[in-house]
Amino acid sequence: MPVLGMGGLFFRSRDPEALTAWYRTHLNVGGGCSADPAANANEWVWQTLGGPMVFAPFKADSDYFAADKAFMLNFRVSDLDSLLTTLRAADIAIITKPEWDDPAVGRFARIHDPEGNAIELWEPPAPTA
Repeated sequence: MPVLGMGGLFFRSRDPEALTAWYRTHLNVGGGCSADPAANANEWVWQTLGGPMVFAPFKADSDYFAADKAFMLNFRVSDLDSLLTTLRAADIAIITKPEWDDPAVGRFARIHDPEGNAIELWEPPAPTA
């Protein structure tokens, strides 16, 4: 039987409680959060909506994200402009570059969590009829 999807992401943190609160507050990510209004609330589970997910190991010398980090999170979003407005209001630094955006792939922005982990925000292109 093949894998059905991601079941979790577990990583170390200097202050897990504070980092959990930051992700919940600013990105609606983590246990108890839901992007699916039909899902049942659960303090341990983040209810996500189905959609594309990229799984891609990178070369060790890639400059796509910081060399001192083993990973970069990428979150799919439905309204990048609205989220960026909210993040700016919370004084969260945002990086955007026109060359990151591609009509066939979508729009991108990057932020960092309080522990310096890179987070890529991705708004996929609207579905075509």
